[in-house]
Amino acid sequence: MILIQLLLSFLQVGLLSIGGGYAALPIIQNQVVDLNHWLTVREFGDIVTISQMTPGPIAINAATFVGTKIAGVPGAIVSTLGTVLPSFVIVLFLAWFYYKYRQLRSVKAILKGLRPAVTALIAASGVSMIIACFWPEGAVSLSALNIESLILFVGAFIVLRKFKTGPIKVMVACGLVALVISYL
Repeated sequence: MILIQLLLSFLQVGLLSIGGGYAALPIIQNQVVDLNHWLTVREFGDIVTISQMTPGPIAINAATFVGTKIAGVPGAIVSTLGTVLPSFVIVLFLAWFYYKYRQLRSVKAILKGLRPAVTALIAASGVSMIIACFWPEGAVSLSALNIESLILFVGAFIVLRKFKTGPIKVMVACGLVALVISYL
């Protein structure tokens, strides 16, 4: 039964994810955290972080990790297939359609009109992740702000911008700083 639920949930993710992996994150979060309560927001944030660090598309990685957490290897397979199958079919159709009608003004207008929606989806996902990181209790107020997370974020941002250091070095440094902070 759980495999069918995973398949149906990730078929919806694959079907509704217009704009790439980052645009799919709010849909995955809605399915996994809000509707089915398989994960907490913090667990989902951890899975998104891992999905960004591993090679491959973030939505597929997230689906695979969620499926593994919920139902092991069969869950990973079902979740991944559920995510990929609708996109595969849709892309085949759109490729044919675009190849045939790419010069039409209406096709160009439709593609231009999708840009703001994709931007809004990515922004919504970013705001959700920021709230989960900086306010782990859920209450967004100055008194509930997680100072350690804010310090790590600002420090990593400065290091990345000023010293042009690679993200791997910054992640390792932030991990070490977080480890030291947790022992204080």
